[in-house]
Amino acid sequence: MSSGSRVNRGYRIVRLVSGAHSVHSLAEAETFHPVVGPVAEAEALYVRQLDLVRRFREAKEEFVVWDVGLGAAANPVTFLRAVAEAPGRIRVLSFDHTLEPLEFALRHVEHLDYLRGYEEPLHRLVREHHAVFNPGGPRVEWSVRVHDFPSLVQQAEAATWPKPHVIMFDAFSPAKNPAMWTRPLFARLFQLLDPDRPCALPTYSRSTLLRVTLLLAGFFVGVGHATGEKEQTTIAANSPALVREPLDRRWLERARRSTSAEPLETAVYRQAPLSKATWEHLLQHPQFG
Repeated sequence: MSSGSRVNRGYRIVRLVSGAHSVHSLAEAETFHPVVGPVAEAEALYVRQLDLVRRFREAKEEFVVWDVGLGAAANPVTFLRAVAEAPGRIRVLSFDHTLEPLEFALRHVEHLDYLRGYEEPLHRLVREHHAVFNPGGPRVEWSVRVHDFPSLVQQAEAATWPKPHVIMFDAFSPAKNPAMWTRPLFARLFQLLDPDRPCALPTYSRSTLLRVTLLLAGFFVGVGHATGEKEQTTIAANSPALVREPLDRRWLERARRSTSAEPLETAVYRQAPLSKATWEHLLQHPQFG
């Protein structure tokens, strides 16, 4: 990755080893969608892995996406481009604690060309936190909540959010942002799902800690598609039918030996092996029955 020269309010444009450009947060010292770039990662992790084009075409109701970690909007925009010619209705509900990365990205569309054609609704999203548009295919209603997500998701109003078909979970890493990776947060997400609406949650991490956390939250969990330098990612779902390569008992035995497997209960990052209670809970999960 090159250092890049476009710097503004804590962000800069960087050129990745793939040749694509992305946004780098100076404060967090992290690059959005590193190595392969925003579009390639979003296509691999969400669009292709979840077969989103087919699922959207077959949906008889409004197709709902929760976009946790809006950033520079690469994940939802890549999905919208993939289904741009299909009829239907899409509801995107994005969450982030700041809109600064998106504002920055919109000033540098010449480098982030995945945003081309979506500038007007995205500017409206920044100004009004809501945009309705029809790009020639599906009708899109897109809202954003600018808030601390771990506290927001625990509030009663979260139960009124439209139930998702997919959750795009793209927070900064647990070491940098542990509040976004706790067992209570994922347990609440699982609680908010409609058990009669299959929903998948892919994310870029393959850590044992994350996978144990998702299992204890109630999800079925499996190996996700590779993206860039990552040979594996993780996919979780409320339906086993959406998990093509579920974690098995061999993985469970490896988790038992891991030195970093116990879920985070609070927003303090640490590494610890499985406790006896956690091990017993894992053994009771229907995935391993």
